[in-house]
Amino acid sequence: MKPEPDQLKNLLDDTFSIFNRVLDTYHPQLKEEEIGRVISIGHGIARVEGLEGVQLDELVCFPGDLLGFAFNLDPEEVGVILLEEGEGIESGSEVRRTGRVLDVPVGKELLGRVIDATGKPLDGKGPLPTTRRLPIERPAPPIMARDPVTVPLQTGVKVVDALIPIGRGQRELILGDRQSTKTAIALDAIINQKDKDVLCIYCAIGQRSSSVAGVIADLRKNQVMQNCIVVVSGGEDPPGLKFITPYAATSMAEYFMEQGRDVLIVYDDLTRHAWAYRELSLLLRRPPGREAYPGDIFYIHSRLLERSTHLRKEYGGGSLTALPIVETEAQNITAYIPTNLISITDGQIYVFPGLFQKGVLPAVDVGKSVSRVGGKAQLPAYRAVAGDLRLAYSQFEELESFARFDTRLDENTKKILERGRRIREVFKQPQQQPIAVAEQIAVLLAVTKGVYDDLPLNKIEDANRIVSEETRKQLPDVCRRIEFGETLSGKDRQTLMDLAENVVKHLLYKP
Repeated sequence: MKPEPDQLKNLLDDTFSIFNRVLDTYHPQLKEEEIGRVISIGHGIARVEGLEGVQLDELVCFPGDLLGFAFNLDPEEVGVILLEEGEGIESGSEVRRTGRVLDVPVGKELLGRVIDATGKPLDGKGPLPTTRRLPIERPAPPIMARDPVTVPLQTGVKVVDALIPIGRGQRELILGDRQSTKTAIALDAIINQKDKDVLCIYCAIGQRSSSVAGVIADLRKNQVMQNCIVVVSGGEDPPGLKFITPYAATSMAEYFMEQGRDVLIVYDDLTRHAWAYRELSLLLRRPPGREAYPGDIFYIHSRLLERSTHLRKEYGGGSLTALPIVETEAQNITAYIPTNLISITDGQIYVFPGLFQKGVLPAVDVGKSVSRVGGKAQLPAYRAVAGDLRLAYSQFEELESFARFDTRLDENTKKILERGRRIREVFKQPQQQPIAVAEQIAVLLAVTKGVYDDLPLNKIEDANRIVSEETRKQLPDVCRRIEFGETLSGKDRQTLMDLAENVVKHLLYKP
């Protein structure tokens, strides 16, 4: 059916009217775009010419929307680190500036998700509905914006909470050889924050996909995934993605810290991060130094870990606690990367393979572990038992090596050795079973004051379990006072010891 002449005329008039209005408001502008060309492409890096105005850490776009960021700004060329596999990029390919620095999405929408360092979801749950982004490289808070570390971060691990305490806003290094429960300690710390109003970020750097999948499964099994963000760069990913992963995870954590929240971040591990940076630096032909690492290897970790702190109230009042993990070789804690990180952090937890082989888990070497801040943030109840406990355990470890020679020992030495063996048994703890503060205090007080001295070693585990259960059931008021940070009174101390003595008597006379 053909339109009537009048209808056609009205339609044309309306169309011309629209065109005239658009033309009246249209003001064409010239847009300057800087385009360079690839000189050469290598493993994870590209050399580009023609981008004279590009800035450090600025994102650039390759054909196929592949991204990289400017890292070397030389007079004749720019060294670009690729964030994806360089398939499709060849010599002569065009490179365009984007005008923005490398950033990452932040916000509460990330909780419960598994993502990579660019914000790409890896869990198959769809895109992230975030609206805000932050640069991955941000200056650390100045000294005047920081508050002292005064609030404890309970890990639920007896040997850590009692002897190597961690405060909210502290940086505590976990180091040891491969397969020596380093990640397990950090995972227990995350699981223990389930009801503590502490958000957690697990940052996997260059790990095997199977290992990361196991950690995610454990987080979901313990029902803490809803308060966690998992940031992953796999072993098969480009070195550039591994390099930016911890910085991206820290920016996500800083968003919550500036909102007044307490955040725990685990870097697993910074050894692989250092390897990725060494690989990139050698490919970009930066001058190598000790062990072929570039001269600024210390700086890349210090500027990362300095961002963890406890903010003053006028700056948000939140805290960011860091648990970086580093791998040693053949128990050599004096190697280059471990010593760098020991000097940056506020203490270290050393995991000794010898204890692991003896079945002492977690295999924490108390003699080589230290917390330079956490003692000030430790609950008063721990201070009532920690001093005697550390002294007794240190004496035991010193005497144990001499006792192997079957020399004649006096009664006092035998007593120290027997109590030390019981302390070691008390420190044993299954993975993913964090213990509440009051229950820890009850068990540690019992072994420190000699309540377990007559108990056979094979019954220590049963005694710990029963003492913990009965403390929780029979003494709720004492538990509440301990957890609220009140000093352990003489009456409460005696009540806990009486309960432990009754448990020991029951086990001794039990057939």
